[in-house]
Amino acid sequence: MITIVPVYPSLLSIYADRGNVRVLVQRAAWRGIAVRVEPLGLGETLDPARADLILIGGGQDRDQLLVADALRTQTSQLRAAVDDGASILAVCGGFQLLGHRYRGHHGDEMLGTGLVDLETIAGDTRLIGNVLVDCGEGRTMVGFENHAGRTFLGSDTRPLGSVVAGAGNNGADGLEGCRAPGIIGTYVHGPLLPKNPWIADELLARAVARRGGGALAPLDDALELQAAAGAARIARAERR
Repeated sequence: MITIVPVYPSLLSIYADRGNVRVLVQRAAWRGIAVRVEPLGLGETLDPARADLILIGGGQDRDQLLVADALRTQTSQLRAAVDDGASILAVCGGFQLLGHRYRGHHGDEMLGTGLVDLETIAGDTRLIGNVLVDCGEGRTMVGFENHAGRTFLGSDTRPLGSVVAGAGNNGADGLEGCRAPGIIGTYVHGPLLPKNPWIADELLARAVARRGGGALAPLDDALELQAAAGAARIARAERR
């Protein structure tokens, strides 16, 4: 049995991010892996010993402001969970809140958890469109981005990949997302996981291993890969 914890899902589920939970549950079910989904609501405290896979989605700016302080109080629990073998997938606003702060146009700051060395500043325009990312080792990531924030990684922070088409973290340095032990951050919505099954399985494998399970059985991902290829073609056609 593995436990998936969507964090503040009523506020952080923009652009179909809740679909990531459905993908994880279904890919586990196809393999006979039991899953329980336990959403974390505002005012509740994360149990790091119970949470195997933690999902932090994106939200409207007002919703992100509403949850930022609450999420920051969970920092020690989030860190303890990851140190004990859990994983975090953070998308868009959730990705920004992995970092130290989001600085607005007027110098106002929204503090993050500081789990990853990165910072975000407000841009004058939104970065919107399909995105294609080279994640190395023959793996690509596709999806949709829509964000005003420009995120910059610390010097020792690894990106999730390099932008082939789209804007990525800031539209300037050619990087997308972040990767740290047990943590994946990205601006890619759509939702992310249906067209990127390798990411879903990476997260599931870590969760299963934490509970003493073995390697994941392979699945027939022909349909998922066909959808990813189609999305990649569209992103290349829109390349900027």
